Amino acid sequence: MIEFDLEKEGVRGLNSRLQALAPDTNERKWSVLNPMGAHAIAVGLTQPITVEVQGHAGFYCGGMNQHAEVIVNGHAGPGVAENMMSGIVRVKGNASQSAGATGNGGLLIIEGDASSRCGISMKGIDIVVGGSVGHMSAFMAQRGNLVVCGDAGEALGDSIYEARLYVRGKVQDLGTDCIEKEVKPEHLEDLARLLERAQIKADPKSFRRYGSARKLYNFNVDHADAY
Repeated sequence: MIEFDLEKEGVRGLNSRLQALAPDTNERKWSVLNPMGAHAIAVGLTQPITVEVQGHAGFYCGGMNQHAEVIVNGHAGPGVAENMMSGIVRVKGNASQSAGATGNGGLLIIEGDASSRCGISMKGIDIVVGGSVGHMSAFMAQRGNLVVCGDAGEALGDSIYEARLYVRGKVQDLGTDCIEKEVKPEHLEDLARLLERAQIKADPKSFRRYGSARKLYNFNVDHADAY
């Protein structure tokens, strides 16, 4: 385990070292000390390494991640795992707004709660939230899965495309063109797999599924007030 003191060497120093690692590197486990809510910690990683942030992280922690595992032993600010491509980002605490925004792949795990717009414009990422999510979560979500073990705020899935939303608790209300859908055996299999990977114990059968009604794919004057 390589210890990196962020207070002494700074975020730029950390990211420069991590981004420069070669595919055959033996420096595969990193512990980031004294993060103190700094922004853009461990962004743009491209190698299968593990980075543990020993405290709270600010904006965009783990953004643009590829292959790496980033663990935040605390809370994360806005845009954690933003534009993530692959790998795993795990937040042991809560996450602020826009968690997993525009994510193309990989797995984002938030063990606590996530604020508003969790999974906004997600494009293939899988997000598992152990607690609840705020309003406008999965807004314009295109692909991937959002699993919420708690409750969801207002306008869930507004203007959603083909992403799948699973909520175990209460949904305050659904956004435009988002409806409740049948939970089929293949959905239960997906849920079981995601919950196991997230190391969250919950019965897949206790979730409800939501997705697109597909009424806004093409302009229709009868639905003009919904655009």
